Amino acid sequence: MDVAIVNYNAGNIYSVDYALKRLGITPVVTGDPELLGKADKVIFPGVGEASTTMAYLKEHKLDQVITGLKQPVLGICLGMQLMCRFSEEGAVDCLNIFDTDVRLFVPEKHEDKVPHMGWNTLTDVKDGLFSPELENRFVYFVHSYYVPVHASTAATSHYILPFSAALQKDNFYATQFHPEKSGSVGEVILRNFLNL
Repeated sequence: MDVAIVNYNAGNIYSVDYALKRLGITPVVTGDPELLGKADKVIFPGVGEASTTMAYLKEHKLDQVITGLKQPVLGICLGMQLMCRFSEEGAVDCLNIFDTDVRLFVPEKHEDKVPHMGWNTLTDVKDGLFSPELENRFVYFVHSYYVPVHASTAATSHYILPFSAALQKDNFYATQFHPEKSGSVGEVILRNFLNL
């Protein structure tokens, strides 16, 4: 199986690469439109800032490449947020795969810390990336911005308010949490993606 990781100006690419190698897959890390188009599966990871990253994607025409992919695509963390319509982080228009906006967490009480960082549970999991036994299992989050619950939500979590832990529409899948840092639960989710 050919798996490509989108190579762009955001971190976290190599922890995803390492997680896939543990599952017996050696991915290609590339920004080449031809290699991305030919891959069986594409992973769009990310740790970074939305507006500078969108500027990079547009400059290298990767925005058009990603939105045009027909095979299963998995966005992770910033990758998921960039798949939405608009992000409050840098007030930037994004890829508009998911018809929703990305918002900044606003603390409601003293103990609400932003970013939301650490282990939290998945609820209301839907078919696709998630099998029923993943309901109420813990995964690892690090984010200051969130996607509200809406029609494409494939799993939810709760921090300050309910938010989308995962999204799914057509061939596009996305997780706000980091499956590559979520232990055995993350491995199941990555394997489910590879088996789509």
